Amino acid sequence: MEYRRLGRSGLTISEIAYGNWLTHGGQVEEDAAQACVRAALDAGITTFDTADVYAGTRAESVLGRALAGQRREGLEIFTKVYWPTGPGPNDRGLGRKHVTESCDASLRRLQTDHIDLYQAHRYDPTVPLEETMTAFADLVRAGKVLYVGVSEWRAEEIAAGAALARDLGIQLISNQPQYSMLWRVIEDEVVPTSQREGVSQIVWSPLAQGVLTGKYRPGEQPPADSRAGHSEAGQSMRGFLRDDVLSRVQELRAVADDLGLSMAQLAVAWVLQNDNVAAAIIGATRPEQVHDNVKAAGVRLEDDVMARIDEVLGDVVERDPAKTARG
Repeated sequence: MEYRRLGRSGLTISEIAYGNWLTHGGQVEEDAAQACVRAALDAGITTFDTADVYAGTRAESVLGRALAGQRREGLEIFTKVYWPTGPGPNDRGLGRKHVTESCDASLRRLQTDHIDLYQAHRYDPTVPLEETMTAFADLVRAGKVLYVGVSEWRAEEIAAGAALARDLGIQLISNQPQYSMLWRVIEDEVVPTSQREGVSQIVWSPLAQGVLTGKYRPGEQPPADSRAGHSEAGQSMRGFLRDDVLSRVQELRAVADDLGLSMAQLAVAWVLQNDNVAAAIIGATRPEQVHDNVKAAGVRLEDDVMARIDEVLGDVVERDPAKTARG
């Protein structure tokens, strides 16, 4: 495993992080989730990312149980706040009440006394940014949170949040966007702004939710036991399952073969070539997937390989900054 600094901070994280969106508490049983976490730990992964909303709060609880007994100082535990976690009007968003109460609830579920990185899961236009950042600053001063990050914020929102954080004497050090060979919407605006502000990317879906593994083929139904074949988990990846996309992805197999990499390793290594990326988040339903993906750590792709990938994928790559996730 290789390790990188997160943003302009002193926090070092594993460049491959383990995330449990769509898996823990939902797609896989707890014994399988525990096995995947053990595989991640054995591979040198120290960074674990979750969110209060995943699997209706169950994902945090599963992760907390899976990490129980580990040396806390050797882990970086990240979680997020924004999406509804209850039926009430204050059970959502980035107002002080929800941020504060959600942090306490996450600490209980994760069985820890502090969160290494607490992230705003989306931007909340209904709440003054000053209120949100002040609530985060108070959690930092209380020792419940060490660092603050965001997820899927636009460039101008990151800049405003970073400026407020500085005024409050804390650091905004990360953004968590979707990023992969197929989804590059952060490159034109978010990455340059983040570099100026001392913010790193912790990217989710480096495999385009499994599409870049090559398991899905044009003109064929997804395997019943795959994410795309799952009635709930597959909904978020429909945009990648077009035949034109799947055909181009199949052409990447020759690139991976020439490098002695699996297609998953090639995809994870690709996002890690971006200097502003501190970590790529991988998910898994089986330990073997963890074992495969972590082999991308430390892989260097030469410029001619990066150019070849661009040529293969051509116009199926999405680059429009306006498509930063809003919901």
